[in-house]
Amino acid sequence: MNSKVGIVGGGITGLTLAHYLADRGVAFTLFEAAPDPGGVVRSERVDGHLLEWGPQRVRRTDRIDGLIRDLGLESEVRTADPDLPICVYADGEVRPAPFSVDEFGETDLLSAEAKRTVLAEPSTDPADPDETAAEMFTRKFGEETYRNLLGPLFGGIYGSDPAEMPVGHALSGLLKLEQRDGSLLKAAIKRAEGGRDTPPAISFDGGLQRLPEALAEAHADSIRLETPVTRVSEAEGDDGGYEVETPEGTAEFEQVVLTTPADLTADLVAGLAPDSADALRELNYNPLAMVYLRTDLSAGDVDPALGYQVGFDADLRTLGVSWNASMFDRDVVTAFLGGMHDPEVLDESEDRMGEIAATEFEQVTGAPAEVVAVNVLGRGFPAYDASWEALERVDLPKGLRLATNYTARMGVPSRIREAEALADELATSRDEE
Repeated sequence: MNSKVGIVGGGITGLTLAHYLADRGVAFTLFEAAPDPGGVVRSERVDGHLLEWGPQRVRRTDRIDGLIRDLGLESEVRTADPDLPICVYADGEVRPAPFSVDEFGETDLLSAEAKRTVLAEPSTDPADPDETAAEMFTRKFGEETYRNLLGPLFGGIYGSDPAEMPVGHALSGLLKLEQRDGSLLKAAIKRAEGGRDTPPAISFDGGLQRLPEALAEAHADSIRLETPVTRVSEAEGDDGGYEVETPEGTAEFEQVVLTTPADLTADLVAGLAPDSADALRELNYNPLAMVYLRTDLSAGDVDPALGYQVGFDADLRTLGVSWNASMFDRDVVTAFLGGMHDPEVLDESEDRMGEIAATEFEQVTGAPAEVVAVNVLGRGFPAYDASWEALERVDLPKGLRLATNYTARMGVPSRIREAEALADELATSRDEE
């Protein structure tokens, strides 16, 4: 066989898996259909403005810090001011969300009664995996805290509706923290008092795509761009393994890792595991539109921030806004529309979506805004709704792996964490042979 591992997909998961496999001495070949690496992590200049078509920023976790060192990217890193808050727009005002004990005591996002309800959380029953995130947050922390704080922050991550997101799928990590510490509030206080600082938000001079570009450059000899995989099938012969078919020919591998979106993965495994393919096709993704606005935040009446999420009572169609302008000294912000709350907005023209985003941004911040571009994603973020139960029916043959935002969490740090864990597993299996 040509290589031990075949990787399908050159997004951040596939590329970091390749990097970690190379570090562990495991031979691989990566196939990517697009001409450029990165998948949803894509940066582009439009009329002189640097726009992020996918994630707007990443946190400099230990793993990302290690990649920056490995790839020699330190001089290109842009770091946001660590004191910039994430805010919520509720009751007509933009206010910082509280993430420490002191901030919780001082915030006016919540009334005194709402704060007392939060403090009583340890006396509530544990979270139930079958209840929705909205039911759990409201039951344990109260309606006001859900409406003004937890709902917008949590739902905004996915462009999803917490009322449609079962706890078992959407908040499995929180369930583990509650089991460990006895309550969610105790877990939050333990984290705050433990001095665990949140890693700073970063980007790169050329945008976030610089990271996958550098990974692809570092391992160019084993990466095949513009090479779509058309089929994965069992290899003939007694040695087992798989054949990966592309327009350039067929290659054999002992193991294959699919990092592709659920619908494409379903097409690739249909011949090997038809029931699993059917299950993957059931997964829901939320539609999303990103509207890029040129603005001067200093002309408004709000303080610099990472951005804001919109409270559920606000009469706005905007889900939230990422302030690249204040984070990385750029003159654009990114407004998000659609999601599970308002998929109908994507039926509007791009001009109309731009008008909505610009008008509401000025209403919230007082800063005028001009539309630079609009990016519409029919399949945006994973919904983590009840359709995710279909994953229980995914059972692929031995040696065929999934590493994606539907097998673990979305977000660049989570993708890198899953890639490293899988690289360790594949390297161990190699050593045991």
